[in-house]
Order: sequence, then structure tokens, then C-alpha cells
Amino acid sequence: MIAGLIPHRYAKALYKFACEKGDADNVYEEMKNVISAFSSNTTLDKVMSNPYIDKTAKEKLLISAAGENPSDEYVRFVKLILDHKREPFAYLMALAYREIYRVQNNISQVKILTAVNLPEKEINKLKNLVSDKFPDSKLEYTVAVDPDLIGGFVIDVDSTRMDASVKGELEQLRQNLLRVN
Repeated sequence: MIAGLIPHRYAKALYKFACEKGDADNVYEEMKNVISAFSSNTTLDKVMSNPYIDKTAKEKLLISAAGENPSDEYVRFVKLILDHKREPFAYLMALAYREIYRVQNNISQVKILTAVNLPEKEINKLKNLVSDKFPDSKLEYTVAVDPDLIGGFVIDVDSTRMDASVKGELEQLRQNLLRVN
């Protein structure tokens, strides 16, 4: 859960409002864009916290962070947080909205780590493996390469881990040897 009462309350209110307007899915995509913007540009958080930066400039930044043609719900939300001087919490609100949306829509995060870049066909096999194990969940995937795995792959689905890496096997052997002594 995202820490903080203020971000969670605002995100929950936005989620309810977006659901009433039938636009929760679109706002979810916009919030993912906002999260990406904050993650890739660390100065954005500092700008939102700076009281000397004009409210209009902050509004333009937050609206443009959502992507092209942001929804009316998102634009109204930005104006609301600026009117209440809550813009320092904008990033945390986006994170909280994403979390609320995922819980309400049974969406699981899947991270696939491989030792080397795999062809799309092989990645799709891993995705099929995951979807077979979690048939009742909607799945959102991220794929990354971690050469430290030596070989194989690791798949994390929320708090569940499937480790078929050489690194994992070596660690398991090490743990077994420690228990023998």
C-alpha cells in the first residue's frame, strides 16, 4: 500500500469519480503515464514541492505528464489538487490510484527476468506459463534482462516467485550445504 493518508484519499476519490463517469480505465492509463514521467524525471517531484513555481506551470506539467488529450476527469483532478495545494503529493496520488485500480480490477504485476534477451516467441511461452498458473487474474508484464542470473529465468507475480535460474539453483545448493554441517 502507498504510504500516506492524503494521497490515498485523493486517489480513492478520483477512482470513484472516474468510475461514475465511466472513464476509470482511461484515467488508469493516464496515471501510469504520470508515474512514468515522475520516475524518469526526478526534478518533477521537486518542481511540485517548490512554492515559488507558478500554479499554472505546475498545472501544465501535470496535465502534459498524463499524455496526449488527457481526460476531463484527470484535468479536473489536477485543478482540485492545485486548488488545495496538494501538488507535492501528485506522484504518490498517481501510485495510489494505480494500486486501487489494480486491486479493484484484479490485475497482477508480472516481472520476467531472463539472463539474456530472449526472442519474442520464448517470452510468449513464459507469459503463457504465467497465465496458466494465474487464470483468474489480468496480468501486466514487464520484461528485463539480468545477466547475474547466469542462465534461466525468474518470474515474479505480485508476491509469488518462480525461480528457474542458475543463480537460484546455486543459492539453493549453498543453503543445502550449510544445513548439512
